[in-house]
Amino acid sequence: MSGHSKWATTKHKKAAIDAKRGKLFAKLIKNVEVAARMGGGDPTGNPTLYDAIQKAKKSSVPNDNIDRAVKRGSGAEAGGADYQTIMYEGYGPSGVAMLVECLTDNKNRAAMEVRTVMNRNGGSLADPGSVSFLFHRKGVVIVPMEQEDRTVSEDDVLEATLDAGAEDVNDLGEAFEVVSEATDLVGVRTALQSAGLDYDSAEASFLPDMQVALPAREDAAKVLRLVDALEDLDDVQNIYANFDIPDDVLADLES
Repeated sequence: MSGHSKWATTKHKKAAIDAKRGKLFAKLIKNVEVAARMGGGDPTGNPTLYDAIQKAKKSSVPNDNIDRAVKRGSGAEAGGADYQTIMYEGYGPSGVAMLVECLTDNKNRAAMEVRTVMNRNGGSLADPGSVSFLFHRKGVVIVPMEQEDRTVSEDDVLEATLDAGAEDVNDLGEAFEVVSEATDLVGVRTALQSAGLDYDSAEASFLPDMQVALPAREDAAKVLRLVDALEDLDDVQNIYANFDIPDDVLADLES
């Protein structure tokens, strides 16, 4: 299993915890609102909005909350904020490369909070472009293995998506991660739907070209502590990192 897949596994498990804290709901709603503002409030003509709504629904965000976010974003209802997407680059403990994506209505606040959290947790911000070259933008679709009518195999996913542009299928334990070019994301997602396969999320992501191994429990704990602290910030929407924690160390930390 590649390093980014282990990170995907970690994020998949953390999402359930974040949902309980209510943090995930706010981030997903913000994502829906921004997608509606950028491409209009009709999900049939706005693939980004369609996928943002799908992800929110899969995370049990109430339909009323989603509908209001679409209306705010599209201008059909007042109260929408002018969010900007900002990507901060930096390094965490053990030289782990990190991209911190924010959706914010106050970029000065976002910058100050991200810098403070990085500095307090053994990390530091870096100059634009000094970290991002270690990542490539890819389309990522998460397909759960256990579906309503069957258990999905890797062959099922490959057969459905290969002609649509899938480059790689990674086993995350409870789901498959389908990687493609970002421009093929909608095609891969549509191919899965045509094959009758459900999916949890479909979004453009940043995957690392190389991983930093963290075999020591203490080093891994420091990096995950920084990730947790960043994710607790309201403006932080996504975190991309290139660390590789062995399965046994990750299981030990989770326990």
